[in-house]
Amino acid sequence: MRIRAAVLHEPATPVVVEEVELAPPRDSEVLVRVAAAGVCHSDVRLADGELGAGRWPIVLGHEGAGVVEAVGEGVTHVRPGDHVVFSFVPACGACRTCRAGRPNLCEPAGERGVAGTLMDGTSRLSLPDGTVLQHGLMTACFAELAVVDAAAAVPLPRELPLWQAALLGCGVVTGIGAVRNTARVRIGETVCVIGCGGVGLQVIAGARLAGAALIVAVDRDPAKLELALRRGATHAIDVSTGDAAAAVRKLSEGGVDHAFEVVGRAETIRLAWDVLRPGATAVVVGLAPKGVEVSLPAIEFLSEKAIRGSYYGSANVVAELPQLVAFVADGRLELGEVVSHVAGLDGVEAALERLRRGEGARTIITVDPALAGYQSVAR
Repeated sequence: MRIRAAVLHEPATPVVVEEVELAPPRDSEVLVRVAAAGVCHSDVRLADGELGAGRWPIVLGHEGAGVVEAVGEGVTHVRPGDHVVFSFVPACGACRTCRAGRPNLCEPAGERGVAGTLMDGTSRLSLPDGTVLQHGLMTACFAELAVVDAAAAVPLPRELPLWQAALLGCGVVTGIGAVRNTARVRIGETVCVIGCGGVGLQVIAGARLAGAALIVAVDRDPAKLELALRRGATHAIDVSTGDAAAAVRKLSEGGVDHAFEVVGRAETIRLAWDVLRPGATAVVVGLAPKGVEVSLPAIEFLSEKAIRGSYYGSANVVAELPQLVAFVADGRLELGEVVSHVAGLDGVEAALERLRRGEGARTIITVDPALAGYQSVAR
């Protein structure tokens, strides 16, 4: 079938919305009509060629939701008409990391994600001339329709508007998961969040849900800091106005229990380290370009400070998504407030440009506005 999709032909060139060919789903695959998709900083890293060579031509987009159109042989957990959110790590359930209870690090899914294919090692996407297109992070949801592996289509209740549900598949799982699963923040602990974009705001929400006593938001954009305070931060620090590390240590009386870096830059990773108290841990959530290295003062390991990474919120998406949806249903988690811009499929390139400039929080692409259920609200 022929569909419209946002295609990156070469890195550091504009994304072009054009017609592409999409083959039907094979066994253990699902065809989804995309309702809405969020534009994430990972999309920028891919578009700018910062995640390694050979990852193009590609259809971008990995944070989205939609309605099942068709299923391949052997798919039983969803059927046509079901609402689903995309998971960009369709865990195999059988590899070493899956058996160890860490499906976010599924080895086959990791390999296929880098290769830009589905789990069988092939693509369903091509240009009209037959050129094979990669699936962005195994999802490729900046498109009218997407074929994904069955494990990548996670069922949703129909009551949740799909334009909001789209955020669950990456930003919410990644941000809240980093708090709950990677850091395991406890009631009364202190937190610093460096970078208050789409994912950083979810980290703040996760810290609030966890009962953190102090949540310090750090960014250089006053608008993002204002959003962070609405999301649950207790204090906001503009990193461009002075010594942010000293300000955080003063507020927390010597350093925080947990620091979350949600930018993906060497200097902000170092800042996350510098705001820690002895015995505390920095969690790197931000995706850094290949080749970026971070220098830390080795003598400070004597204080038992630690640093670790978090990928996809260290989450089991299938198991944890229902609880996140329940948080939304009972009013403990508001999804729409992190959305700063809404656009159609032709707005993907402008959304990427805003992220490059550090403007705004999350852009939602309403691929099918009626299906997405988006209603304009004051922001």
